Amino acid sequence: MNKVRLFSTPICPYCMTLKRFLEENGFEVEPIDVSSNEEAQKEMVEKTQQTTVPVLEINGNWVVGFDRKKICELLNISD
Repeated sequence: MNKVRLFSTPICPYCMTLKRFLEENGFEVEPIDVSSNEEAQKEMVEKTQQTTVPVLEINGNWVVGFDRKKICELLNISD
């Protein structure tokens, strides 16, 4: 089972689109709101050196932005 964590904010349209894409492909997503979770925000920045969202952690691999090709590769999604 793939572990997918989505670091996002409630007002980010790219985050919502990414979450919908993952769910439509059958993946359970753990949403993490970095606007209200300072610890998660620190983790995201520490791992990626990025302060922008969306950021995904897929089985320990970090993806910044909606990098469809990389996400499909990591989750074995035919695109």
